[in-house]
Amino acid sequence: MKKTPLAPGRRSNCPIVCSLDLIGDRWTLVVVRDLFRGLTKYGEFLAGAEGIPTNVLAERLVRLEKARMITKVPYQENPPRYAYQLTARGRGLARIVGALALWGQRNLPGTALDPELFRTLSAMA
Repeated sequence: MKKTPLAPGRRSNCPIVCSLDLIGDRWTLVVVRDLFRGLTKYGEFLAGAEGIPTNVLAERLVRLEKARMITKVPYQENPPRYAYQLTARGRGLARIVGALALWGQRNLPGTALDPELFRTLSAMA
């Protein structure tokens, strides 16, 4: 079997490894979840119960934009402020986020599924 050369910045050609390198840390899917919930602004993400640090949020938003999973749209010029929204590529995570939510509800006592979020994810899957 011929080995395919690695793309720059990749540690593997495995799609699971590459996907986890993009979204597999402890914060990225929380940001994506919040986008599915309708949050769009930096301050809204910061106000989440999980308490994402500002430097981590900024880095995740840049990473997701660079991966073309979100876009940012200016809503204020001075100082510059942006609203974030999922692209078609980002919305493609609906089934994955929904499956994680269901798995967590079924297997992790004390968790609660957000019915509105689950309806949104199910409609997009």
